Order: sequence, then C-alpha cells, then structure tokens
Amino acid sequence: MADRVNTAATGVVAHSERLYLPWWGWPLPMAGAILLGVEVHLGYPSIPMWIPLAIAVPVMAALLLSLGRAKIKVTSGDDPELWVGDAHLPLRYVGEITVVESDAKRHALGRDGDPAAFVLHRGWVGPAVRITLTDPADPTPYWLFSTRKPQRVVELLRNA
Repeated sequence: MADRVNTAATGVVAHSERLYLPWWGWPLPMAGAILLGVEVHLGYPSIPMWIPLAIAVPVMAALLLSLGRAKIKVTSGDDPELWVGDAHLPLRYVGEITVVESDAKRHALGRDGDPAAFVLHRGWVGPAVRITLTDPADPTPYWLFSTRKPQRVVELLRNA
C-alpha cells in the first residue's frame, strides 16, 4: 500500500487523516475578523486601522487552523491501535463497529447518545464511525468519531 508509513513510535500507520476545515468554512469567519478590526478602529479612531486587523485576522486564521488539528489514525503491527485526536484505543478492545451516516449522526449525537461516550465530532465531516468497547474496566461505552473515509476505517478495524 502506498499510504503505509513505518514509524518508530507506533509501528505501521495503515490509515491517517486530518479533519481539516474545508475552504468554504474560511470566508465567513475571516470576513468577521476583518469587520471586527474595522469596528475597533471606528470605536477608537486614534488607533491606526492596521493594528486591529493585524491582530484579528491572524487570531482567526489560527483558530480555524486549530479546528483541523484532530487526526484519525489506525496503526497495525504487534499491538494495533486506533488514534482519535489524542486518545488511543488498542484494537483488542474493539467490539461492534457501525458506520453512522450523515442523517443518523444527529440522533447519535443527541437523544440516542450516551453522555459517557467518547465523541470527536466535526460538523463539516458527514459520516462517523461508532465503536462499542469490550474492555470491562473502561467506563466508556463506545467511541463515536467523524471520518471522511468510514468504510476504510471499518475495514481496517475489522481486519486487525
């Protein structure tokens, strides 16, 4: 496979994706940052226009970039693991795996959800994967996380 990479820390990475905010999520917040900079200048005309803009625009860009920090990773090897953000789960504790489509995700995150579940949700990513845990010592009943390639993730988790 072309996307398998050897790493010293985690073994072989079989799947890796970042949940970046797509381009269409950038214009409106950036326009808001520009408007905020202009508003500050209008409220305090003694401040040059470029100062609030030089603060608001980079802060908004950093915030939008931080939204895409979440990473989904499946490793293989002697002790395969699923990494969702900073949390990791050894695949020996993976039980039932289901794909939650975009339409059903609202219910899975709302009225049908468990408050003790581990959830990593990104609204701009349609499908999600739900994994029931089999570890009796773990109080978390399941993991629910967004992914752009749910079928690939499910396939890797089942084959591990």
